[in-house]
Amino acid sequence: MTTTVKISEAKTHLSDLLARVEAGEDFVISRGNDPIARVTRIARENDLQLLLAEVRAARLKATASTHDEILSWRDEGRR
Repeated sequence: MTTTVKISEAKTHLSDLLARVEAGEDFVISRGNDPIARVTRIARENDLQLLLAEVRAARLKATASTHDEILSWRDEGRR
């Protein structure tokens, strides 16, 4: 979700806003009710590599689903 922030608020809380941007949040800075800029995190090349490493680690910890479990999930809510 994108949050809209007025210029004065952005100036006052710039460090906090940038920390939130680093965490993945986006902001639109507005002058009054008119949006004038979008602040978003710059993707880094190693971000994808870190994500892939996390997914691979989670998959190694996961247990395999049985055929019966998959069929029961497929039929959930049909009864």
